[in-house]
Amino acid sequence: MQKSFGLVAVLFVSLFSIPAFGMPSSCPEHYWRGQAPDLLNVEPAGNVQEICYAGYAVIYSDAAETPLAAAEYLTREHLEGPHPSRSDDFHADRHIPRQYRSELEDYRDSSCFWDRGHMAPAGDMWNELAEHQSFSLANMIPQNPDDNRHLWEGIEASTRYLADREGSLYVVTGPIFYGHDLRRLDGHVLVPTYIFKAIYDPGKLAAAAYLAQNASGTRYAVISIRKLDNLCGLSVFPGLPENVRMLRLPKPYMRGDRTSTEDQNIVP
Repeated sequence: MQKSFGLVAVLFVSLFSIPAFGMPSSCPEHYWRGQAPDLLNVEPAGNVQEICYAGYAVIYSDAAETPLAAAEYLTREHLEGPHPSRSDDFHADRHIPRQYRSELEDYRDSSCFWDRGHMAPAGDMWNELAEHQSFSLANMIPQNPDDNRHLWEGIEASTRYLADREGSLYVVTGPIFYGHDLRRLDGHVLVPTYIFKAIYDPGKLAAAAYLAQNASGTRYAVISIRKLDNLCGLSVFPGLPENVRMLRLPKPYMRGDRTSTEDQNIVP
């Protein structure tokens, strides 16, 4: 039986001008210093909306019909103790107007080729409401199945390990639409070329990002936040000091006999 969680408070903010230091937010608890990522020259953006959930927030693009970024404040407290079972309750976000949202059928015709890939992972969520909300399609991108189930799963697991070790992290995850020959699922949902996970450790005053191609394989890169901002067209942590140190990110843990390989040659 499907669980009922009642009404969920979700805010949409249509943005036509972006302030210099952080997008205004109705859920500042998910962002470093309460500031949502700035849109610099991200493509495609279209009309952009913030959606606030219990465990994360997304900056959603109606042009891509995907998030541009999903933000979390990930803490050791969140990761401790029993976690809800994975529900796999993928669902369209009914708070987004039909003409601007992705639907389950957009992915069904391409299920052999693309997973519904979480940006804010279900494994980060600490109660049933947060876990259920993580399966909103507003939190999904079309993701290569091999990448989603191996390398990217390892990047998510390594991020949780780092948060547990350090106590707390600010995390922003999102797609990069690079190149001119981009695909759309069912003519709607834009398929990204790369995926990033940016991490800021406030205790160490250090930050860095994982970058992976949306493709099969085990290669990834660790890049600076400045480099990431240039690639994705966002300021993922607005106001981050210029002298922030480079954070040492753990090697992505992959189950089985596969191993990940750091390779700067994947950076476009």
